[in-house]
Amino acid sequence: MNIPADLKYSKDHEWIRIDGEIATVGITEFAQEQLGDIVFVDIQTEGETLERSEVFGAIEAVKTVADAYMPLSGKIIEVNPNLESAPESVNKDPYGDGWMIKIELSNLEEVNDLLDAEAYKALL
Repeated sequence: MNIPADLKYSKDHEWIRIDGEIATVGITEFAQEQLGDIVFVDIQTEGETLERSEVFGAIEAVKTVADAYMPLSGKIIEVNPNLESAPESVNKDPYGDGWMIKIELSNLEEVNDLLDAEAYKALL
């Protein structure tokens, strides 16, 4: 299973790429495999400021619907525009084209609570 060492992870199976005060967020390879074929990603929270652990969207797969949780507090400044026409990119490239949101972080201290690749691997 691919768990890139340069990313951080949440216990809810989101990955986080930190670049200054901006975080790019998606779901891990493990999460997309558990969900199965993703057919729709519903994120209506662009422009909103949400706290860590709040639901920012929903991921609909053939057999289930799962909530997507904020791994860090902040304002959602961008939603991946390609997810509407190509939700399957979350399955095909979860750490690349399948990213979901970008967050302007409001509490950089929360980054310390995230898991590194080894800790995430141990969680699985």
